[in-house]
Amino acid sequence: MTPPPKTMARGPWALREEAPIPPSHRDIRLWGLEIDAPLILSEPEGHDWDEEADMVVVGLGGAGVAAALQGLESDLSVIALDRFDGGGSSAANGGVYYAGGGTSIQREAGVSDDPARMEDYLRHEVGDVVSAETLRDFCESSAETLDWLRHHGAPFEASYWPKKTSYPPLDKYLYHPDSSLAGPFRDMTPPAPRGHRTVRRNGGKPWGLGTGIWEPLKQAALDLGLVMRTHAEARQLALDSDGRVIGVRVECLLDPEIRKKHSRHVAAANKWMSMLSPTFPGARITFAMGYRRLAKARALEAQNRASAWIRARRGVVLSAGGFICNPEMVRHFAPDYANGLPNGTLGDNGSGIMLGVSAGGRTALMERVSAWRFLSPPQAWGQAMLVDGKGERFCNETWYGARIGDEMVERHGGRGYIVMDRKLYRQSLRDAFGEGVLGFQRDITLVNVLFAAIKGQTARELAEKLDCDPEILAASLATYNRSARGEEPDPFHKSPDEMAVLEHGPFYAIDASVDARMFPIACMTVGGLAVDETTGAVCARDGQGTVPGLYAAGRNAVGICSNLYVSGLSYADCIYSGRRAARAMAGP
Repeated sequence: MTPPPKTMARGPWALREEAPIPPSHRDIRLWGLEIDAPLILSEPEGHDWDEEADMVVVGLGGAGVAAALQGLESDLSVIALDRFDGGGSSAANGGVYYAGGGTSIQREAGVSDDPARMEDYLRHEVGDVVSAETLRDFCESSAETLDWLRHHGAPFEASYWPKKTSYPPLDKYLYHPDSSLAGPFRDMTPPAPRGHRTVRRNGGKPWGLGTGIWEPLKQAALDLGLVMRTHAEARQLALDSDGRVIGVRVECLLDPEIRKKHSRHVAAANKWMSMLSPTFPGARITFAMGYRRLAKARALEAQNRASAWIRARRGVVLSAGGFICNPEMVRHFAPDYANGLPNGTLGDNGSGIMLGVSAGGRTALMERVSAWRFLSPPQAWGQAMLVDGKGERFCNETWYGARIGDEMVERHGGRGYIVMDRKLYRQSLRDAFGEGVLGFQRDITLVNVLFAAIKGQTARELAEKLDCDPEILAASLATYNRSARGEEPDPFHKSPDEMAVLEHGPFYAIDASVDARMFPIACMTVGGLAVDETTGAVCARDGQGTVPGLYAAGRNAVGICSNLYVSGLSYADCIYSGRRAARAMAGP
């Protein structure tokens, strides 16, 4: 689009010297992104704006829809932009929302909780990634936020699953989505179920994906006047001469038939490319199919897009997801996780984060990835011993998967092997068909036990096949078995009834490493733009306050879940941070 008179435009990435990109990676297009440096408008009123609103939301996933709805409830006019159909990873996830402190659902289920207990537990997961004041506010507002979701039509139920699991049975909607039932956490603060899974009746069939929250919020926002522009990719910000963000340039598809074709190609690409991790047999085929459909979608974009400028009178909210589906960015910022299974959708390409960088925003924790190494179900794997590449045990096998994954990748070289003896190996096959085991949990178990298990007649032979130190593995087994017999406390706080004595050969190992060929490890990025924790405003890279008029939420920003993740915490942070940005923009 040709700039109007009296407009100064910087060339592409004039700010790149200040951006967190080393010299060998200065060109953002190496990451497949087409973000232009901001357009500087000396006279904004003279610019040819195509639309305008108080708030412009870039990315209408969980954080974006929360910001939009809260903004509308605060009497702001809102335009929301999404490169695809909206929803993003929030709509595609498992539909778990982390809430506590005595929610209405918890009370209906007859379980007790309070904000202080929730805060005490979450501090072990969150660490110091956010301030104590922010975590306390998140916990104290949690019950009210869940009621806000319910008020707008997000459906929850109080049917409670009290056992440890990576995901509850399909007829249970309240469960423990964290490590609160595992030692040592269960002794630090009384456990409470805080995983609220959505349920919706559609033609008599229940479903619990994240769209169960996103769709009602979107409809509520539309009912209040939200202007939603899909198939509209944000490519450039506009700043006034004082450096305030005042608008966005989008490239959009206008023809309804072209948009339908685009949606079909994107849906197919998402399906193919999220099916297997890069190391899984057959991954090349699935990725090739995904890239083929994605290429068709991009061809439609190249041939049929039009540019438009949208003015944001009060500000822009960046809420376009993380970057786990941008392999180049993952290899650059978090190479240890490059072989993981991307847990996201094509919108998680880092474009929202880099839009913020282009305007002078500062990033933080870009190296942080949440990798989910769930061990149970089957229950037998949780009773087994997990060792690293040296043969040394390194965690409580009943912990939540993201805590195990973090320990494995960050401090043990990404290597992990589930060690079982003959008896426990056979038990794992039976457990695959146990109570509450879902299809995907059963299938992962069977594939690994029947086709990928590494076998050694003795522990020493197994160690040799794993290329680990036989003496270290033998010592790990001896210590584990003493704890399993109750002869001494387990150093990782498992009780004897959570363990199995591993003494009868042959011995087996399941490769649970970050690059395991038959046991994909789901990954999502949790770093992004640094924000002011009171308002959600993007922090300036030069350290001088914040970028005026620019906010970030969800996985575009550092937030509650940017240290260790538990199920539903990202969704909860999306809602929390989206509403925070809208409230700040609306003012007192």
